[in-house]
Amino acid sequence: MKDAIGAQGVKDAIGAQGVNMAPARGRVLVFVVTVDWFFASHFLARALAARAAGWRVVVVAREGPAAARIRALGIELVPVAFERASLDPLAHMRLVWRLSGLYRALRPDLVHHVAMKPILLGGLAARLAGVRAVVNAPVGLGFVFSSSGGLARRLRPLVRAWLRVTLTPPNAVAVFETEADRYEMLRAGLAAPGRVRVIAGAGVDGGRFVPSAPPGGRVRVVMAARLLRAKGVELFAEAAGRLRGRAEFWLAGAPDAGNPDSLRADEVAALADAQGVRWLGEVADMPGLLAGAHIVCLPSYYGEGLPKILLEAMACGRAVVASDIAGCRAALGDEAGLLVAPRDAEALCAALARLIEDAPLRARLGQAGRARVEAAFLDEHICARTLALYDELTVLGEGR
Repeated sequence: MKDAIGAQGVKDAIGAQGVNMAPARGRVLVFVVTVDWFFASHFLARALAARAAGWRVVVVAREGPAAARIRALGIELVPVAFERASLDPLAHMRLVWRLSGLYRALRPDLVHHVAMKPILLGGLAARLAGVRAVVNAPVGLGFVFSSSGGLARRLRPLVRAWLRVTLTPPNAVAVFETEADRYEMLRAGLAAPGRVRVIAGAGVDGGRFVPSAPPGGRVRVVMAARLLRAKGVELFAEAAGRLRGRAEFWLAGAPDAGNPDSLRADEVAALADAQGVRWLGEVADMPGLLAGAHIVCLPSYYGEGLPKILLEAMACGRAVVASDIAGCRAALGDEAGLLVAPRDAEALCAALARLIEDAPLRARLGQAGRARVEAAFLDEHICARTLALYDELTVLGEGR
């Protein structure tokens, strides 16, 4: 499909993708996400809950391996070629025009933008198209705000200025995953008081991620993440090297070619070989992976929202070691894991060594984690809060 086409062209193009352009019963909800796999991982439960509540749900995203699953569940998907690493201003303006055409064609009652690029570009498109209600979900502060690299420092002032326009206009609410992120954006003047909410993460399926007896044999420490430097992959590998022989260390995940902070596959393979880490690549069966773990580790110093892997590990009753950053603190609280200073390899090794040697402590932390998930982080909690927000915004939108 072309990048810049008029409203009728958009209608023809998305109709060719199997998206129904006829007037729909019920309200229309459009998710805008850079890639389909992230929607499937973090927002699918909410989309299905909205569909069950009578919404027509359309996803706008780069089409990839999750597209067939999304469509099979009755959710419409419009492919749009988001380039997460692109800095081309002309390409961005073409995408804004494309999105505004989609919004005019679909006539959504509400648009839910997920992550920074959809917020920045989709927010402008929503203004051009006259969308009545918008949810903007940064899902953590991300590369631009968390990285100390030169590119992030150069982009930060521009992104801040653009967010002041797009994050919380009068018809929008910004949703953060932690109170710390909400506070930071309000403190920086990037969000408007009264138009911010906190919904704690993506939720977890408590019937799929269930506690189980830990496996026999040597203690196994697992890290599962996108293979970004700021996720702490190198710190995990260093800890594995220092604790070699005392536990097994498994790494699950794949490089993220769209992220400038990603390690390459050859770099990960060399790191794993040098430090005695078993690199599994991308793992589809997360419940199975966690059932085979004793400890889950996330030494991230990235601008995390509320890391889903921690919620899944807690739901499975696994002890966790994570960096003492806002998203990890919000997940673990005071009782569900051990927090260590970010980028501190010595502290990480000490915490892991403590858990490797102390099975009763692992069991206590795992039990506390499961109880914490059941109290606040199950899918049903997150879906209910999200649908209540949709109802609030669309009632307000109808009054405008």
